[in-house]
Amino acid sequence: MLHRNKQKLPDAEAALPGRATPMSLDPNHFVLGTKMVPPFLDTLSVVYFGMGCFWGAEKVFWSLPGVHTTAVGYGSGITPNPTYEEVCSGMTGHNELVMVVFDPDKIQFSQLVKVFWQSHNPTEGMRQGNDIGTQYRSGIYFSKLSDAELIEQARSSQEQYDQLLAKDKKHKTTSEILSDITFYYAEEYHQQYLAKNPQGYCPNHTCSATGLPRFV
Repeated sequence: MLHRNKQKLPDAEAALPGRATPMSLDPNHFVLGTKMVPPFLDTLSVVYFGMGCFWGAEKVFWSLPGVHTTAVGYGSGITPNPTYEEVCSGMTGHNELVMVVFDPDKIQFSQLVKVFWQSHNPTEGMRQGNDIGTQYRSGIYFSKLSDAELIEQARSSQEQYDQLLAKDKKHKTTSEILSDITFYYAEEYHQQYLAKNPQGYCPNHTCSATGLPRFV
């Protein structure tokens, strides 16, 4: 059953039940050759970004020097181990996320956040362009083990970008910044989708395409 209003998050009672079994997938990154599943080295850090369709968003991050691995999945929702179809129904509460595992000695978190703000439109609420639904909302997410300093940096960057938007007479960001989320891997065919399907759908929601100011 489809959510009557796909731009409104369901409550726990209405959400789909999901399942206990996690998604089965090849643990190796199709492009980088690194492992996409934990455990990761203690020297690496993990962050999750919601920027609309996760196919193009993942490609943006796996291309950055200092990024160890990436994967796409679902988070900030209710339903355990959801399928793509369930997430698209609007009845799980999940967002389409890109997991970014990076080496802080090779790329700073501030650089990742800059790419995040400049690579999508964070002012649209539950959508990105023509992609409408709760799974396309903007957000930066962290796990239980994330460094509190990174969370504070993310919040500070949002304040900075809101100031830039205000100067440009644009709407403020609607991005959520949350810690302690659970990340569920998406189906195998979604992982590194645009490397496997070079002609795949990849909408352009960058600053240059949306007319929003660049984050500095």
